[in-house]
Amino acid sequence: MVAITYDIEIPSSVPAAKMFKAMVLEADNLIPKIMPQAIKNVEILEGDGGIGTVKIIHFGEGSQYKSAKHRVEAIDKENLTHTYSIIEGDALAGVLESITYHIKIVPTEDGGSICKNRSIYNTKGDIEINEEKIKEGKEKAMAMFKAIEAYVQANPDC
Repeated sequence: MVAITYDIEIPSSVPAAKMFKAMVLEADNLIPKIMPQAIKNVEILEGDGGIGTVKIIHFGEGSQYKSAKHRVEAIDKENLTHTYSIIEGDALAGVLESITYHIKIVPTEDGGSICKNRSIYNTKGDIEINEEKIKEGKEKAMAMFKAIEAYVQANPDC
């Protein structure tokens, strides 16, 4: 297995705790509401949202994928960190064992935040990953983050 790691940092004017709440704690309900073309719904298969919870994400009509099963590996509400892995589904394209995402929302001095996201693509065997596919994934993650940010900015009481 080959592990390929990519890091991305996205600045936001939204305070860190509020961004973590929207992006992690309320994402299962929020994202299908604001981006139904990307994610139709999220179904919890087992667990209560904490470590070990397994969910199936049903992608929207705008996605090239149908579904992905993901497992919560770690969640720390105090330190605003969340780790989860995609463990099954057509999003793995038959070439990946899993994709693990480490998310940390860091407060900034101006009252905003920075979302630090590390993605680890674990390939099957020695399979090479198409760099364009990873670039597409990063762009989709950025678009989702910006959509959540815009929603939070437009709905400050959420």
